[in-house]
Amino acid sequence: MKKFLSLVKFSHTLFAMPFALVGFFIGVTEKGEGLSWQLLGLVVLCMVFARSAAMAFNRLLDRDVDAANPRTRMREIPAGIISPRSALTFVALNCCLFIAATYFINPVCFYLSPVALAVVLGYSYTKRFTWLCHLVLGLGLALAPVGAYLAATGRFDWVPVLYGLAVLLWTGGFDIIYALQDEEFDQRQQLYSIPAFFGKFRALRISEWMHAGTAGLMVYAGRLLHFQLPQAQHLLWLGTGIFLALLVYQHRLVKPNDLSRVDLAFFTTNGIASLVFGTLTILDLLI
Repeated sequence: MKKFLSLVKFSHTLFAMPFALVGFFIGVTEKGEGLSWQLLGLVVLCMVFARSAAMAFNRLLDRDVDAANPRTRMREIPAGIISPRSALTFVALNCCLFIAATYFINPVCFYLSPVALAVVLGYSYTKRFTWLCHLVLGLGLALAPVGAYLAATGRFDWVPVLYGLAVLLWTGGFDIIYALQDEEFDQRQQLYSIPAFFGKFRALRISEWMHAGTAGLMVYAGRLLHFQLPQAQHLLWLGTGIFLALLVYQHRLVKPNDLSRVDLAFFTTNGIASLVFGTLTILDLLI
């Protein structure tokens, strides 16, 4: 179990989980029927199963690429810690568990579950043919607030969709920063990424513009949420402000000629930003 948790970087579930819970609690608050702990548990399980399947599939598909890259050759599959067959079984198991969990939520989530899996699994192929792969990864995480709201209400709404679009650009932006480390390797291997295609300097500018779009979408979503649920205002805006401030801080950490703090920008800053925003927004809705 410890090996598989390491394979899928389970701690990185923190990135999208708070946004999923925000979408869920927006739906619960709008319905006004009280919190179902069973439904909340199913939503959390869906997040864990979908992300575990996607991450393990990515590691499985990229095992030869990872083995050739000095930065990644010690990952579990190329290092021989987990066999490809075991990884494939793990992916299939998580896909089945994800679909089973959606069955107990509502029919809409169940019918759309293969679409969600197609997106999160399909991302793993995109680096082989398009530098827009960062946005496809973002799309997979963007499903979190939309899907969780859908689980709570059985319908779509603009606020979770806007938060989903914000997650798409946020994820795409920080994935570009992470991909800066592999610019030269990707070019040699003929893999597609924004740093490999545009270079480090332009890639960072593109990441900045994506995060500027994230800021606009989060402010707009917050305004709509305030109109729909007037009780959500003070902590919501505090959480949004902290989230956006950490985005700015993230870009101050990384320079085209200095990637020594990429891990701090990618893992720590984004994890804290998501957790703070999600916690404060949910508290605002509950209070």
